[in-house]
Amino acid sequence: MSRIIAGVAGGNPLTSVPGTATRPTTDRVKEALFSRLESLAVLDDARVLDLYAGSGSLGVESASRGARSVELVEFDARACDVCQRNADMVNQVLGRRAVSVHRSKVESFLERAGEEAMWDLVFLDPPYPLGEQALGAVLGKLAPHLDEGAVVVVERSSRSAEPEWPEALECFADKKYGETRLWFAEPA
Repeated sequence: MSRIIAGVAGGNPLTSVPGTATRPTTDRVKEALFSRLESLAVLDDARVLDLYAGSGSLGVESASRGARSVELVEFDARACDVCQRNADMVNQVLGRRAVSVHRSKVESFLERAGEEAMWDLVFLDPPYPLGEQALGAVLGKLAPHLDEGAVVVVERSSRSAEPEWPEALECFADKKYGETRLWFAEPA
């Protein structure tokens, strides 16, 4: 069972998406990821976007650790319901509505985002079958919505090729954890 690791909601269990269509980020990977993000000082008061959110575990972990606002974007109805349950739990612990859920395709969500929509931290954990060109297109739509100093984290299979970064994004690190690889990028 997955849980929130740290912060004000630390230790609370997370609802998981039933079935095998969604791959939850393991607690080991999540601990390493958030340790890195804390060392980069991007979590405190951050505006966070969690694309292909699944259960929303990365987004709600961010809220627990001090993010100002978190938007979870998920298209699958069952996963979106789980996101909402996890968001409601964290919002209740925080005593405010920090986490919101959007049932939408990622591409549509980014196309509808106004010019004022800006984020400091973005997670992308797309389904493995999503091709590198499609992921590159999403990263291209995301880039204009990144604030200065923003960090983008892409989670893929360790067997996947490096994402096709648009000119507006520059990869500054990657790390492999068993079957998972994380890529870190920032505005170029």
